[in-house]
Amino acid sequence: MPIHSDADICELLTSTKTIALVGASANSQRASNAVMHYMLDRGYRVIPVNPNEKEILGQTVFASLKDIPEPIDMVDVFRTSEAAGSICDEAIAIGAKSVWLQLGVINEEGAKRAEAAGLTVVMDRCPAIDMPRLGLGPANPHKPIRNI
Repeated sequence: MPIHSDADICELLTSTKTIALVGASANSQRASNAVMHYMLDRGYRVIPVNPNEKEILGQTVFASLKDIPEPIDMVDVFRTSEAAGSICDEAIAIGAKSVWLQLGVINEEGAKRAEAAGLTVVMDRCPAIDMPRLGLGPANPHKPIRNI
């Protein structure tokens, strides 16, 4: 079952250092861009994943998770609920420690597979909303939280 408690979310966010953000966008009006900016500003290493981009917010973009040449703590998913299942499988394959499915992204079967493989799973939440709520950082200075 995906984690929901504030203590578990806090532990995950404080232990995470490197995030692969799947569905990253160079468009500053997209939620994925705002969240990537927020996480970068808070000191996380954020690696954007999008086969249609080359660079986002000064970070080199990779076409897929398997193309990233370093260990990943968290895979943050900004894709459809349907696509999230295969992304959970890719996160398992690369040895990620956790999968975070963004607001509105729900894939129970993918979550079960990830959990069975030992990954921590968060579903239908946003770290840029949870972090300031839990006192882990201020609200996003680049975009109002309500628009993320």
